Amino acid sequence: MVLNSLDKMIQLQKNTANIRNICILAHVDHGKTTLADCLISSNGIISSRLAGKLRYMDSREDEQVRGITMKSSAISLHYAKGGEDYLINLIDSPGHVDFSSEVSTAVRVCDGCIIVVDAVEGVCPQTQAVLRQAWLENIRPVLVINKIDRLIVELKFTPQEAYSHLKNILEQINALTGALFTSKVLEERAERETESQVNPGSERGEQVYDWSAGLEDTDDSHLYFSPDQGGVVFASAVDGWGFGIEHFARIYSQKIGIRKEVLMKTLWGDYYINMKAKKIMKVDQAKGKKPLFVQLILENIWSLYDAVLKRDKEKIDKIVTSLGLKIGAREARHSDPKVQINAICSQWLPISHAVLAMVCQKLPSPLDITAERVEKLMCTGSQTFDSLPPETQALKAAFLKCGSEDTAPVIIFVSKMFAVDAKALPQNKPRPLTQEEIAQRRERARQRHAEKLAATQGPASVEPPEDGGAPETSPKGEETKGDEHQVEGKTLKPQPEEGSNHESFVAFARVFSGVARRGKKMFVLGPKYSPVEFLRRVPSGFSTPLDDLPPVPHMACCTLENLYLLMGRELEGLVEVPPGNVLGIGGLQDFVLKSATLCSSPSCPPFVPLNFEATPIVRVAVEPKHPSEMPQLVRGMKLLNQADPCVQILIQETGEHVLVTAGEVHLQRCLDDLKERFAKIQISVSEPIIPFRETITKPPKVDMVNEEIGKQQKVAVIHQTKEDQSKIPEGIQVDSDGLITLTTPNKLAVLSVRAMPLPEEVTRLLEENSDLIRSMEQLTSSLNEGRNTQTIHQKTQEKICEFKGKLEQHLTGRKWRNVVDQIWSFGPRKCGPNILVNRSEDFQNSVWTGSGVKASKEASRYRDLGNSIVSGFQLATLSGPMCEEPLMGVCFILEKWDLSKFEEQGASDKHNQERRDVVQEAQAEGEACPGRGENGGPQGGGSEPSEQKTSQRGESSLTDCYGPFSGQLIATMKEACRYALQVKPQRLMAAMYTCDIMATGDVLGRVYAVLSKREGRVLQEEMKEGTDMFIIKAVLPVAESFGFADEIRKRTSGLASPQLVFSHWEVIPSDPFWVPTTEEEYLHFGEKADSENQARKYMDAVRKRKGLYVEEKVVAHAEKQRTLSKNK
Repeated sequence: MVLNSLDKMIQLQKNTANIRNICILAHVDHGKTTLADCLISSNGIISSRLAGKLRYMDSREDEQVRGITMKSSAISLHYAKGGEDYLINLIDSPGHVDFSSEVSTAVRVCDGCIIVVDAVEGVCPQTQAVLRQAWLENIRPVLVINKIDRLIVELKFTPQEAYSHLKNILEQINALTGALFTSKVLEERAERETESQVNPGSERGEQVYDWSAGLEDTDDSHLYFSPDQGGVVFASAVDGWGFGIEHFARIYSQKIGIRKEVLMKTLWGDYYINMKAKKIMKVDQAKGKKPLFVQLILENIWSLYDAVLKRDKEKIDKIVTSLGLKIGAREARHSDPKVQINAICSQWLPISHAVLAMVCQKLPSPLDITAERVEKLMCTGSQTFDSLPPETQALKAAFLKCGSEDTAPVIIFVSKMFAVDAKALPQNKPRPLTQEEIAQRRERARQRHAEKLAATQGPASVEPPEDGGAPETSPKGEETKGDEHQVEGKTLKPQPEEGSNHESFVAFARVFSGVARRGKKMFVLGPKYSPVEFLRRVPSGFSTPLDDLPPVPHMACCTLENLYLLMGRELEGLVEVPPGNVLGIGGLQDFVLKSATLCSSPSCPPFVPLNFEATPIVRVAVEPKHPSEMPQLVRGMKLLNQADPCVQILIQETGEHVLVTAGEVHLQRCLDDLKERFAKIQISVSEPIIPFRETITKPPKVDMVNEEIGKQQKVAVIHQTKEDQSKIPEGIQVDSDGLITLTTPNKLAVLSVRAMPLPEEVTRLLEENSDLIRSMEQLTSSLNEGRNTQTIHQKTQEKICEFKGKLEQHLTGRKWRNVVDQIWSFGPRKCGPNILVNRSEDFQNSVWTGSGVKASKEASRYRDLGNSIVSGFQLATLSGPMCEEPLMGVCFILEKWDLSKFEEQGASDKHNQERRDVVQEAQAEGEACPGRGENGGPQGGGSEPSEQKTSQRGESSLTDCYGPFSGQLIATMKEACRYALQVKPQRLMAAMYTCDIMATGDVLGRVYAVLSKREGRVLQEEMKEGTDMFIIKAVLPVAESFGFADEIRKRTSGLASPQLVFSHWEVIPSDPFWVPTTEEEYLHFGEKADSENQARKYMDAVRKRKGLYVEEKVVAHAEKQRTLSKNK
């Protein structure tokens, strides 16, 4: 194919039915970018010889150096098939787990995807992850099994072995798809069952039948990958060949004379051909027959490789002539056999043709978007499609129609922002000169040349008038020259400066409906925008003109300044983009942070947020080397935050600027970007800040030497009592079961708090439902403030009831009786995995119902004081006593909240106040009477100050030398919670990675050595069928993971590479405050117990970093001290 002009692309964009938006997804190093190279070379953008070596889509320098893709980038390709012209918007995505957020941004704007699997490694962890992402976004996958040449060259498989190996891989992938599908069906069934319980009109028996029928109906070809359906291509991208079964079915139907349809069904599977009878039969293994796939396809490829690798020139020539190919003399003489294979195969079985034909045939166009996907995109959070306003529901038709009429609403989704050097933008590029301009310049140059000649040939030979003329022209010439220089200087100078100073941001987006035109006004909808809220604020509805709009939260107006066609490393300017296309939009950096929805009508809801597989967990603090460069750093971090979909930028309370990234490689890339592109300054980076959580556990039954506690004699009780005394100061009552009773500094209120560990399932449940808890909190606060604005939708109500039911199910037993109904708040930040339970008699308040107080008159006062208690709890859960880290899995029970003294004082204050007021009024009257005859005015005037005084006095009764009473309550509650924690066995919780390692058998020992050295724990290891590769699943603390990947690669000479994904929090079993107390422990651990305590080590490291007190000996062994001077 030829390189296409921009006009051709613009023409292709208008035919929505022939557009395919696809992305390439796979595990790291399975050949995505090489495959993309092959497809790009088919359009003549790069040479076919360089395909696979150039890695055209990896435009960053660090991508080329590391050999992995780090960002998703798009390119538009043209493909002609059967008289139809197709436009293929291809997005290449990263496979490394650290950059899985880039995969999410790519998947959102696509309708289909190519899953690439390495024929040797098979299905890997990241293959599962990307398949799940594609499934969640409802996009249709096709499969490319890549690197088949490795089966021939490296593993030396026979065609028969290769066939069974490929069959295994296909089964593994289909098993994954089946698991995803089954879970979906089961979810739907569960939903239907809950609905049937809500409205029992529908019959039960019918549903069960429906469910099974659903599985049977959908368990068909469009779901699973099957070569005979045309959804699988077997390929070797590096050698430039690939084929689908259809290609060979077409060839052999002419040769053998069997119908193509029959061959399509039998070329894959256990069928063999009886050449005499010209019949295809089921394979009979006993007779040693070969399946058709082996006999007709694989053996031919194997014999070609065999001939080339053995340099059998006659056989090669024979194959080339029989296939009717032309091989250039350079390739035929080349010493590298790979070059010959590439030359022959890329003509015989061109991979680009096989893959693009499959894409056009199997993957949907933007017109085929499913109603289910549209509803999923439009419903954020716990909303359902039916709960949206009717105008919003009407947009569904526009999505499905994907129309380009002027009346159609324009809906664009921006999935990410990416930084481009300002010089690379089309409007800043030097424009190629037109023929007229070239002619003008030539003419000017000629004139100048003539003038120079005239000047040099001397005034003697030239007559005076001409001589007088020449100086006249030459100054003009010089002037024009000068002018040109100035003009050029004016136009050219700002560009380099601009380029060096700022990066331009381009939005990576897709038009879902309507035509995006340059200069069009659009609404930018943030993720929290709600059309319902808009209707509430704008009574005249969605058709209100732009100028009359009052400010609506999370909505802004912008203009589409520049539209670009994304061509890999290049951008081309466009005037308009029809629906269904992927595009770049310039000039949105002030309106869009990472992703947003753009719409021409405010009735559109924001799209569902992207779901990222990897959570950012690696934190570092950054600061400039020279403090004067702080503003550049701040600006650079803002730009970095915008340019990366996954990174988080925080400024902590300590004033540190913190960067939160998904892993080590991601962190390195962010720091490089910050130094070289965005801030352009030298920066200092701290050691990684490792997050921990604090919790409590049940008292252990056995001690550190597995002896039952209480059975043996305590030798050193001194240790223990000292420890206990140091924890709890005087004036705090502690019961034997851990109930802490504390009084506020002004002795007016008494709080009794107990801490209990929550069961693991409950903690997990609270973490999973944090969004639901957040929306419950918003509802409660709006009710308390008297704004009943947010109506609870029935579905949300059902979810809350289900959540409550699950909590009750897990919190059973005597000590948890009625706890769920008494939950007052969650924390930290009102949606965390800790609970505050209120058991006090006076004030009943629950998270499920809002506050209810016995005395209604005192309600508001109690609520304010209640808020102080909750604030104290929030502060206590945000930073625990061990090392100021957030708490997790703790339940605080407020047993007693005694305010009787406070009420008594309140009553006496009131009484005193009334007496004072009476006296004041009498005085005021006494002063007013002699002054004037009319006592109305002065009395009226006198009453106002007295009212003010009363209100001031009322407040001052709450304040004393210890500050406002509400503040005292907050501080007391926080202290009580902390002491309640300290009387229980405290533990640290560490963040854990799941670690997937693929390694060969001979390096397993080294992998295990590195894992055990870093406190890792192997969960399972299994051997991959048909290979010598082992897959090891392990868990590893995040704190020990830095440099882990490098160490494993070094120790195994690059034969094993790990994939680390954040998985969960795990309690570190050792007690950070443990000291030996029994005889056995003394014998076992020694008096100092100086064997390393993991939890203690982590705790001290965090305390040191935060500047808290650390108990450590400065001089460990005094007798070993030496003087620094040399011994004379």
